[in-house]
Amino acid sequence: MDYTNIAPIAQEVFEFEPAKSTEMIIPGNIVEKGVLISPSGMPSFRQDGVPELKTIERNYGTKDSPRRNICYIHTFHGHLIDPYMDVPCYCPACCRQLADNGTSACTLAHLPQGSSYTHIEVKRRRVRCTNPKCNYNYTYPIDFKADGHMITQPLLNFTEDLLSYGTMTLKTISHLTGLNKNTVKDIHKAMLQEKYTVDGKGKELIKPEKYARYLGIDEFKLHDGHKYATIIINLETGYILHLAHGKKKASVYEFIDRVGEEWMSHVEAIACDMNSDFEEAFHERCSHIHTVYDFFHIVKNFNDKVVSEVRKDEQQRLISEDRKDEAAALKHSKYILMESAETRAQKDRDAAEGKLVSKASELFNKPEVKQKGGHAEKYSKLISENELFLAIDIVKEALQEAYKEKSVGRMSSKIKDIIETCRGTENEHFLWFARLLENHFDGIVNHARYKISTGKVEGVNNLVKTERRTGYGYPDDEYFFLRLMDASRKKSRF
Repeated sequence: MDYTNIAPIAQEVFEFEPAKSTEMIIPGNIVEKGVLISPSGMPSFRQDGVPELKTIERNYGTKDSPRRNICYIHTFHGHLIDPYMDVPCYCPACCRQLADNGTSACTLAHLPQGSSYTHIEVKRRRVRCTNPKCNYNYTYPIDFKADGHMITQPLLNFTEDLLSYGTMTLKTISHLTGLNKNTVKDIHKAMLQEKYTVDGKGKELIKPEKYARYLGIDEFKLHDGHKYATIIINLETGYILHLAHGKKKASVYEFIDRVGEEWMSHVEAIACDMNSDFEEAFHERCSHIHTVYDFFHIVKNFNDKVVSEVRKDEQQRLISEDRKDEAAALKHSKYILMESAETRAQKDRDAAEGKLVSKASELFNKPEVKQKGGHAEKYSKLISENELFLAIDIVKEALQEAYKEKSVGRMSSKIKDIIETCRGTENEHFLWFARLLENHFDGIVNHARYKISTGKVEGVNNLVKTERRTGYGYPDDEYFFLRLMDASRKKSRF
């Protein structure tokens, strides 16, 4: 007998093909009362009898605060439809005929039915080689089993659908599907790796979908203990392009190496805070990119390092001169000094109209709070009594006017005037702010050329906080970063 062609034939036989779906016709006298029969979505599965019902106790709370409830599990017993039952099969190793070797049972989690969970117990055929010297054996695969998990493919699809909505936590989906929370997380991580990594292997992030003209970069707190991460986004779309541990130059180098110099050649400007490492890293590798410091960070530095400190110094001076009443008047003046003229005028108008800041609540004995007026009057009194407060007012107004300019030359001139004003006060805090403007002069005046800001970056930072708070923290940083990338691109499914 010629055995040369038997092994390839046997190999083809072992490539299991699921049975084709046919219309289900079940005589009424076979179905017991109270049992519904419907297609399972698994054509190769044949159910044997009615499901078995059992109860288990499941903890829906935490380890420290358990909340145990009774859950119902319906177990459906059945077997695989074997299309090769009557076809001779041969060993791929020695080409001898294979013989039956019993069955193997496997239990898979399946789609839930309301508040009850379901399991599928599948019996499948096993075969072995009839050659005593050959140890080959084979168990027929389950075509509807999800790869990497002891669940059915329909349940995997259902779990992925729930995850794709992006509105439910892992714990909620775990309760709905009956799966362990870590299993749901593994399914979601695999989905995100397939979407955002090369070949879906989770080893390297894919390149951005399209070129970007403007980038935004910032760092955010990742964990306690001064653990930070760097985030880079496309300012036009708001998409997160890169995430990396740390807040050093290496994070920028890593991003440039990943996207390539050709991709970076399309970037014109980048908005960032006063972190000099980011600016230097981009200039070292991509000298054509302009850095832009937006109005928000300049004003924040002015408020924190000048306005607040000058007010504290003035309070201490008045106390040392035994003018305690005047010092007490400055106690609640911090935000009045920081506010713009438009904000003060709006608050005074709201007070005149009797606008409510917060409503009263009888249930919790909360009083009604109305907007208070007199902001403009109090501000005028403050700057009239102190020359440094007047200088604060002049610098703030000058900054607002400078950032409205569309000409680099005119904005440069106005920023230089602000520097001279700060130096003229001879106050240490104003002198610090003058040095800040000088050291970041080019990045500040670039705002006249590129009207971009870190507003979207700050919005993404809020997204980071929301994602972390929703999931009560994610110890797996890789999964957390993938979630953030997906959340920045999330479109409503409704």
